[in-house]
Amino acid sequence: MYAYILSQAGCSVTAVCRSNYAVVKEYGFTIHSSRYGQNIKFCPSVVCSTAEAAAAQRKGKVGDGDGHWDYIVICTKCLPGSTPSTAELIAPAVGLKTTIVLIQNGISIEDEYGALFPHNALLSCVVYMPVTQTSPGVIEHIEPLENLEIGTYPAAAPVKHKASAQRFSELVKRGGGNAEVYEDIQERRWVKLVVNAPWNPICALSRSPDASVLAASEGAADVVWEIMLEVVATAQAYGYAAVDEEKARWQIARAKGRLERGFVGKEPSMLVDVWEGRRMEVEAIVGNTVRLARKKGLRVPRLETVYMCVKALDESIAKGKRGTLATEAKGEAR
Repeated sequence: MYAYILSQAGCSVTAVCRSNYAVVKEYGFTIHSSRYGQNIKFCPSVVCSTAEAAAAQRKGKVGDGDGHWDYIVICTKCLPGSTPSTAELIAPAVGLKTTIVLIQNGISIEDEYGALFPHNALLSCVVYMPVTQTSPGVIEHIEPLENLEIGTYPAAAPVKHKASAQRFSELVKRGGGNAEVYEDIQERRWVKLVVNAPWNPICALSRSPDASVLAASEGAADVVWEIMLEVVATAQAYGYAAVDEEKARWQIARAKGRLERGFVGKEPSMLVDVWEGRRMEVEAIVGNTVRLARKKGLRVPRLETVYMCVKALDESIAKGKRGTLATEAKGEAR
């Protein structure tokens, strides 16, 4: 979606594709959006693999002729600890003037980029745009929500890095998107984490959308609320007083509203990943939050419990099997 938005702003966009590479290379993307229109056929300026992108960088075939991209926008799942890291994967394509843009979920996700590219502008972004790739190259954007919150990492970045953030915001807006630059983007990350940290793992573990979780038992809303308060307490311990109970109350009210209107509810990304048998953003969304709480000496027992459970589920997905004990028990029953 942001490749499309930036192209509408007049940018030359190179789309670096993975599993959908063959389809997008030949046919481009097909976008069905309640905000931007239905059946949009969009072909980026260039479609390439990771290896092809690095080769183009070395040959000076991109950007201003010196062989660099102005912006490298990372929209992949955030999976800290993966080998090689995403920062390492993009290294051959990062020039001296390149700004790296992270449009990803979670907290404490920027360090590996900051360590590898200490002199490049690094933009950390919080995105609200519920989209799904329903098949290779086919993008569904049902809810007309699109908002991008942008800030430098660290917040006290050089003036030229701040200018790059402003320029990126202007490009998004020129392409028909919504974008706002914040002095300290981490507060906005904590605000989104208030909803992501409880709902993502709970929905993944229960294999249910949020309203369906609330409908299943009387105490469900209380459990979600208590996890939200643990996230709020952690954010405040790091100095983000604006991340408060009111933010949590508003978020849980949205799920209750869907239940009252008779909807099955929203399907968080971790739930979709479980359905598709993919790895989840466990560490970025839940694990890092638990570790940050522990550093401040905070007790977050509910968050620790869902982290333990969803981490085990993620490892099970990675191994591609149901688990030895379950298999043995089933065998004995026969």
